[in-house]
Parts: sequence; structure tokens; C-alpha cells
Amino acid sequence: LYLGATGETIELKADAVDTKNSHGTGCTLSSAIASYLALGYSLTESVRMAKLYVTRALEAGAWISTGHGHGPVNHFFSPRRLKNFNPKSR
Repeated sequence: LYLGATGETIELKADAVDTKNSHGTGCTLSSAIASYLALGYSLTESVRMAKLYVTRALEAGAWISTGHGHGPVNHFFSPRRLKNFNPKSR
């Protein structure tokens, strides 16, 4: 991660995940970063948490077989209820 304002570079590492299900990792990473930013996390924390989310989604979907070729990551490996969700308020 390069922080242009300060010139700081932060290296983010993770073990490689042995899977052919890597379709959508870039879009998933950018969406996760934007989501964490919207929740109020700093840019650095948002990128770190998004990287961890993508790594875990890759691990959780490594064994899934869908169609031919590269399959998607498992976005639903750890579902959580929304904190402020109230179905009656709709």
C-alpha cells in the first residue's frame, strides 16, 4: 500500500492459497476497501481488513467446484447480521 500523502509504503503479506477459484478477487478487494472506508475505518485499516477478507474468501472457496475454469471466491464464508438492521422499520 502506497500512501502518497506521506510517501509511506506498507507491505501486506499472506500465504498463497492453492485454488483455481480466484475469479473476482480484484473487484472483491476494491469493494471491501470501499465498504470498510464507508464504515469509518482509516485507509490503512480498510486495506488491511479487505486483504484479510479476500484471503479468507479464497481459503473458504478453494474446494468448491462450479462449472469449468476459474471459479469465484466464497464471499459468504462468514455471514453476519447488519448491526442496525430492523426489518420492521422498512
